[in-house]
Amino acid sequence: MRARAIALLFILLVACIVTPVLAASEDRYGYIKVDDVMVQLENGTAIIHVNYSVDESTRFIFFLFGKQDLRNKLLKILNYDDARMKSINLSSAEFVVEDAAFSYGNGIYWYPSHDFNVAIPTLVVKTPQMTKNFTMAKQFPAGMGYFADNDLSLSKSGKNTSFARF
Repeated sequence: MRARAIALLFILLVACIVTPVLAASEDRYGYIKVDDVMVQLENGTAIIHVNYSVDESTRFIFFLFGKQDLRNKLLKILNYDDARMKSINLSSAEFVVEDAAFSYGNGIYWYPSHDFNVAIPTLVVKTPQMTKNFTMAKQFPAGMGYFADNDLSLSKSGKNTSFARF
């Protein structure tokens, strides 16, 4: 019984020492090392795909206890409070953020600047019109405007209503 208590105390001590060392890298958050993030903007929704790697020692813990802690850490990294998880595994995850962009009507959107909680080695932000690439980004700077996909801005009559009438 006493040996178990000492072993548990030793494991907790090692965990307290190792965790800050693992988080020392800018692209790490605990046992997660972010490889890249792609943000696909569709109308006002952001679909966020994250590729990452996890420390080998944590894989067994995921097997035993599930991936809830992994999900929580990824949400902390992305810094979106209202993100909904679509899928997750030990190397990638996909989240959806509804109303990530502001709508100005007629298919015109603004995706504002956004801060991440770690440096993202490769950040890609895609709209129907353009793609922006960043390296070692802790922030998507200045925001970007874009138009909805042309197919989505057609009215039922088939006329394009995405342009203002003067």
